[in-house]
Amino acid sequence: MNIEIVKEIVLGIGRMFLNPILYVAIFMAIYLGYRRVKRERKYFNIRILWGWSETIGLIKEGLLWSFVISIITIVFGLAMPIDFLYLVSIASLIGLVLYVFHFLSPIVIGAVGLVAFYLMDNQNWSINLFGIHIQGIDVFGGTVVSISIVVGLLLVAEGLLIKKSGANFASPMIENTKRGKRAVAFLSKKLWLLPIFLIVPGNSLQAYFPWWPQISLGSNEFSLVLFPVIVGFQQMARNTLPAYLFPKLGRSVILLGLLVTIGGLVAYFQPIVGLVTVMVGAILRLWISVVYAIRERKAVYAVSAKSNGAMIAAVLPDSPAEKMGLVAGEIIRKVNGVQVHNEHELYEALQINAAHCRLEVLNHENEIRLTQHVVYSDDHYKIGILLADA
Repeated sequence: MNIEIVKEIVLGIGRMFLNPILYVAIFMAIYLGYRRVKRERKYFNIRILWGWSETIGLIKEGLLWSFVISIITIVFGLAMPIDFLYLVSIASLIGLVLYVFHFLSPIVIGAVGLVAFYLMDNQNWSINLFGIHIQGIDVFGGTVVSISIVVGLLLVAEGLLIKKSGANFASPMIENTKRGKRAVAFLSKKLWLLPIFLIVPGNSLQAYFPWWPQISLGSNEFSLVLFPVIVGFQQMARNTLPAYLFPKLGRSVILLGLLVTIGGLVAYFQPIVGLVTVMVGAILRLWISVVYAIRERKAVYAVSAKSNGAMIAAVLPDSPAEKMGLVAGEIIRKVNGVQVHNEHELYEALQINAAHCRLEVLNHENEIRLTQHVVYSDDHYKIGILLADA
């Protein structure tokens, strides 16, 4: 039996490549990187992150959480009907094509699939798509428990990913304030693909894929499917620095995910609780996005041109500026002892000592700190700093 399970897991890894979502997600991640680089070059004449960063992070950043959730689903036997996975795949593809990543939260996709599943069973609806017959089943027969728990865990993973990586991909762009001044907003738009091992009960897969092996456990049969779960995220930061906004937003999503998971556990005793929890959770997840979006539309920008120095909009990776610990939102007051207010003055002050720069910086707490670094010939001519008045 153990050999069969190991064999099924190994084969399941290869089966993920049969799902078109994988390829659509890769294409969309490449497109995200292209759009970001094009936008950064438009405003700052240089890209900040490598254009392939979104594609590399697509699977890499979520591997740990994929492994943890897969272990939980297998150990606790959280079975997923194959028809539900088909519905989730369709909803994810629609979300990717629409390019609105608010709808690609696992709780939103899960709610759409679960409600569709419930309605199809009650109304005796069915779908025939590319030779695959999709029909609903009684979600209160235990299915809703598995779906709500897995969706809750995926929502927790989404929050953890936002908290850790949301600010890293916050791309600056120049906007005009209501007073006609230039300011900087930050757009974070990201895709994560979490390959999760899911248990599919019965022999439903063999109806379409006769070569798909099954495992027998007592009188029950099941298959393991490595399913690519799409997690999408987008948020604009204006009056809050990304380094503070996205961890806070991530914590809100984590809390919601924990509540949905608890609701899934309660659904074991009262199945209707699972359905309500997933539906309410989807509404609250969208509400969180709307609330944060409204807050960030206030007129006050966290990053804009200042009279007391040069405001940092972004720092290039592996640059002298990054090695000196400079971050967006800090104000450079002096360079090599010279007061600076804009990009031109910064460049001129750097020429005073081309091999070494000394900065006086006003940090986020309005405290002055001094920092310095050796500048080499192959370093960026502005030591890797992009300013709000660029």
